Amino acid sequence: MEHATPSPVPLGQAEVFQALQQLHMTIFSQSVSPCGKFLAAGNNYGQIAIFSLSAALSSEAKEESKKPMVTFHAHDGPVYSMVSTDRHLLSAGDGEVKGWLWAEILKKGCKELWRRQPPYRTSLEVPEINALLLVPKENSLILAGGDCQLHTMDLETGTFTRALRGHTDYIHCLALRDRSPEECSRPHNGRWIGCLATDSDWMVCGGGPALTLWHLRSSTPTTVFPIRAPQKHVTFYQDLILSAGQGCCVNHWQLSGELKAQVPGSSPGLLSLSLNQQPAAPECKVLTASGNSCRVDVFTNLGYRAFSMSF
Repeated sequence: MEHATPSPVPLGQAEVFQALQQLHMTIFSQSVSPCGKFLAAGNNYGQIAIFSLSAALSSEAKEESKKPMVTFHAHDGPVYSMVSTDRHLLSAGDGEVKGWLWAEILKKGCKELWRRQPPYRTSLEVPEINALLLVPKENSLILAGGDCQLHTMDLETGTFTRALRGHTDYIHCLALRDRSPEECSRPHNGRWIGCLATDSDWMVCGGGPALTLWHLRSSTPTTVFPIRAPQKHVTFYQDLILSAGQGCCVNHWQLSGELKAQVPGSSPGLLSLSLNQQPAAPECKVLTASGNSCRVDVFTNLGYRAFSMSF
């Protein structure tokens, strides 16, 4: 007697929409909580997902542990940048920055605390805010993006205190240092700088120009890293420089320019790296990487991807 093969159960409209949304998702930004145990990730749909790093890294972790503990709609457009203070999560999208209380987020009470819009030149101007930078000594926040300016906001009063002009095109990233170096030109890729990090007297940056290590006191380049693809994120880690961009790999560079390792992730392109080094949660010391997919890769050991968390 032949048994009939059961017909596949058709997906409902909601399931189809969710599958399509995940297929076309890009995660632009990440930020670790002040306690070091949670990771916020922002995507192109204006959503922020909160992952429990401690649960995902537990020896008893299940697949559900790698899913968001809460996801909320934060902006009408993409969440391009996020940073955390000792109490707040700050997120930026098209033309505005918002503040959220971490304590409330972790209780799943994701209510916007405040929102601010920089004083743009016209009321019709809504440029994206690509970068946020905290200046703890001044208790201020610097915003930069599509209007080619840097705006400084006083975090105590919420007022914008100054604007710095001089760029002639989009500002993609920010780092805090007293002096600014010249570009390391690569004309065929353009003049945009897509990634930037500083460490004492050293700075590494790249994008259209080659990824280059600079000595800031002398304003001279010391190492040009031999990678052709434009890099979108870079950070110092111990005696290494980690970079990511086009392609699925996190690149490990020695300061001399030697490529020590290329560690593959699950996304076809990477836009954001986050090193969780919060002293309050040493058990959650990980590197996370995200980009052109719905997944956040977790590297417990920098030499391999341990697992992925997903929207």
